[in-house]
Amino acid sequence: MLLYTILGLLIHLVFFASIFDIYFTSPLVHGMTPQFTPLPPPAKRLVLFVADGLRADKLYELDENGNTRAPFIRNIIMHEGSWGISHTRVPTESRPGHVALIAGFYEDVSAVAKGASGNHVFAYNYEAYSEDFGAQDATKLDTWVFDNVKEFFHAARNNQSLFSKLNEDKIVFFLHLLGIDTNGHAHRPSSREYLNNIKIVDEGLKEIVSTLKDFYGNDGKTAFIFTADHGMTDWGSHGAGHPLETCTPFVTWGAGIKYPQKVLAQKFDDTYLQEWKLENWKRQDVNQADVAPLMAALIGVPFPLNSVGTLPVDILNSTDLFKAESMFTNAVQILEQFKVKMAQKKEATLPFLFTPFNSLSDSKQINILRKARSYIKQKKYDEAVSLCKELINLALKGLSYYHTYDRFFLAFNVVLGFVGWTSYASLLIIKSHCNLTRGVSKEVKKPSHLLSCSFIAVGVLLALFLLIQACPWTYYIYCLLPLPVWYAVLREFPVIQGLVTLLLTFPPSHFVGYLLLFILGVEVLVLSFFYRYMLTAGLIAFAGWPFITPLWTRAKSTSLSWIFFCLLLAVFPLMPVVGRKPNIFLVVGAGLLVLLLSLFVVTSVLKRKDSLVSEELVLHLLQMLSTVLSICVVYGTHNSLLKKQGLPLINQVVSWIILASSFVMPLLSPLILFDRLFSILVSSMSTYLLLSTGYEALFPLVLSCLMFVWIHMEQETLPQSVVFCKQKVSSIQFTYNTDITQFRDLYLDDIRRAFFLVFFLMTAFFGTGNIASINSFDLASVYCFLTVFSPYMMGALMMWKILIPFALVMCAFEAVQLTTQLSSKSLFLMVINISDIMALHFFFLIKDYGSWLDIGTSISHYVIVMSMTIFLVFLNGLAQMLTTKKLKLCGRPKSHLT
Repeated sequence: MLLYTILGLLIHLVFFASIFDIYFTSPLVHGMTPQFTPLPPPAKRLVLFVADGLRADKLYELDENGNTRAPFIRNIIMHEGSWGISHTRVPTESRPGHVALIAGFYEDVSAVAKGASGNHVFAYNYEAYSEDFGAQDATKLDTWVFDNVKEFFHAARNNQSLFSKLNEDKIVFFLHLLGIDTNGHAHRPSSREYLNNIKIVDEGLKEIVSTLKDFYGNDGKTAFIFTADHGMTDWGSHGAGHPLETCTPFVTWGAGIKYPQKVLAQKFDDTYLQEWKLENWKRQDVNQADVAPLMAALIGVPFPLNSVGTLPVDILNSTDLFKAESMFTNAVQILEQFKVKMAQKKEATLPFLFTPFNSLSDSKQINILRKARSYIKQKKYDEAVSLCKELINLALKGLSYYHTYDRFFLAFNVVLGFVGWTSYASLLIIKSHCNLTRGVSKEVKKPSHLLSCSFIAVGVLLALFLLIQACPWTYYIYCLLPLPVWYAVLREFPVIQGLVTLLLTFPPSHFVGYLLLFILGVEVLVLSFFYRYMLTAGLIAFAGWPFITPLWTRAKSTSLSWIFFCLLLAVFPLMPVVGRKPNIFLVVGAGLLVLLLSLFVVTSVLKRKDSLVSEELVLHLLQMLSTVLSICVVYGTHNSLLKKQGLPLINQVVSWIILASSFVMPLLSPLILFDRLFSILVSSMSTYLLLSTGYEALFPLVLSCLMFVWIHMEQETLPQSVVFCKQKVSSIQFTYNTDITQFRDLYLDDIRRAFFLVFFLMTAFFGTGNIASINSFDLASVYCFLTVFSPYMMGALMMWKILIPFALVMCAFEAVQLTTQLSSKSLFLMVINISDIMALHFFFLIKDYGSWLDIGTSISHYVIVMSMTIFLVFLNGLAQMLTTKKLKLCGRPKSHLT
């Protein structure tokens, strides 16, 4: 089993990694010739202001009194420049946004580190600890930038070397303003702090523009661009594709930029113009990547080599010749990428297998370029611009074609491996519990020598094929992995024969019925990724389970408890996603309920008369103290942040101590089933309260109550012949939890138990929010531990928050395995199989077309399911540790009565 687990983990890691080779490969190509407009540029220098996390609506809209929050920017829109909305793409994060703005391409997701380098780049920044979400005033992050820029230009007047550098051509000043994003995370975009920060940024822009004009003597050679890397949702997050995250402001003015154009009417798919009272000023939207070629054209530098942006020529205030030449340069620059990409793919593919992109053949490229150049010579500039845009669109489609050239080939091999692995796992389960090979001769049972040689020959041919095409080493793994997997499947041919024979004895209606029920169950699990209310529907169906089995008559009180907690848990998926409506009083209320339950347990412990009473009593009192401290820390931190006094140090220290103790406390409790499970619940809740902001604090409590009832229900479903049925659940110890495959075969009910586990895991995952969307994370969840921005630490804490309900379900499942005499190995394989079928489902649902939200969501669904499958191995180990291990502090180990 250990070898199988290790191999299974490695195979699933390969399946997980395959998505990055199929969909996340780098779009960058190298070897292009730099292209620039062969005419004098309109500007000598450019200033790029990026207000991190600024939403377009919050900048452009008028306040409740009909006044603008940004009078300087409003004046630019009406009297000096051009404006519109910059449309960003998923992921709406800071680095991808800046890469798109400056380099002109949507982030190379295979790269995890970028930075400014070279002796022509000079950077000034504040320390990371300044980005404190609990700070009194996050606007200081922006005023620091403005103050240092003004000091910089003041110092340049007395520094001849710096003064000379600043008076050179082709200079870009980049000012990153982080205060708005920080205030948005800490207080939400509708808060007074966020809106006031916009006013401060507007005032700072006015001062910087004045400083620059004064320094350069109003030479009229400075171009300005003001935009944002991403927006922000109403609940203070970003990363996904909601319009509030993808719509950012775009305002540009100065050298080479058109003055405002008044119009009578404009047509857009939204109602922003009317809401912002800007319907009479021409709105010119851009894609975020379009900013990079615009900057290049304005100051006369080469267009970014990997830019996929299209120059917004309608914004330029220049001659028609300059517009046409710039657009021609833009088209040639993107065409160069296409040609290099095609050459690379052609070189790495066997001639008879290469299929070119026919829409942009060599002859068509030459004809379009020749025709565009002819139009420019004939001064037909509009026609030239139009033809260049057509060429850009074709080149971008061609880039996409060659970028995804190997996608079908790789996907086919991954699916082949998926199906093979699932088949092999199913055969292992059947082989372990059903003697299907009885009567089959030994000769048939032995693997054929011809079969082995055939698989080896196919492997050698595949390896040679990949070698000739100079494929990456990962291609060898994806293509060769299915061979040993399918060889293992075909080695079990006698089991397959026996299974087919067994299925033929089933009444067709029964077989079809079970199959449809299984498919329906899997579809519900899949749909829960898109619609959380499907979990509600599933839990309501679960509530009816006792009525279609003997459970209702055999254990009525337990069945009523099951129905009650199923329906209570079904409420949570109908609630808003966590973080959108924080309510600290619900968190405190959840803590008080845990204390009430603990008091009830303490009372029952005091009634006992055995040697474990004092030990258990001390442990329960320590856990109650931990819960009280959690309540106090949550409430105190909330009030401190409201008063803008930051995170108190004592609260931070206590929070980390409680988190550390939550690992140790359960291991001190007795191994008696319910004693250990209750200890795990209380310790987990102490940490979960610290990571909660609202109703989700109640979720693990209700989930655990249902898990306790589930354990009782499963024991009631067993036939009376099973040994443990005569033993009370309350007296069972986790020390009995060994593999007991030899005691009984699997029943159909065991498949149901495996499905229940997967469903409860999905409920634990999506019950309080759909984390398939990045913006479901709320940074306020970690404010009891830290408020200074630390992405890795914050991410780890939020993942731990997700892990807690998962761990509670897995620990309950350990108890179900124990009380029902289940084979933990075989049942775990069934769970993995169900997860793999879901993963395969999502693999086919992955999109590379439509909106970026659809594409990103489809990929994240697959990644989540694959992560869960891999994570289940870890969770299974964690659950076994929490339920079967006991720390011995002092003295001799004590015996446990059962």
